[in-house]
Amino acid sequence: MEMDNQINAAILERLEKVVDSLQDNSIQMGKLLAVHNEKLDTQDRVDAILFEKLDRLSADLNRETAAIKKGCERDIRLIDERLRVLEKKMWSIAGALAVISVLISPIGSRVVGNMLTDGEPPARMAPGN
Repeated sequence: MEMDNQINAAILERLEKVVDSLQDNSIQMGKLLAVHNEKLDTQDRVDAILFEKLDRLSADLNRETAAIKKGCERDIRLIDERLRVLEKKMWSIAGALAVISVLISPIGSRVVGNMLTDGEPPARMAPGN
């Protein structure tokens, strides 16, 4: 019986060692899980901050893009208006040049000359005077 008691004691001692080892492992696993959870929480906070920054950057970018678009549209309208004014001046100058060129041409000079003299031929001196 003593041998049975020794075997039982050895088995109990081994079981206690296994239980102690399992308890140590459980404590270590708990610590590892706690550290892991803390890292996950930290990463969640970092992710939230990054997404918030991305949202702000996106809003800023959209606002700046809208401002640039408005500025470009305004500049295009101003350039269009200036081109229209220049086009009107160009056509006015072209018309004035056309009128001047007709007036100084031989045909235009005759027409203008006839209009100024009311159709009367110019006075001529008789030969020998």
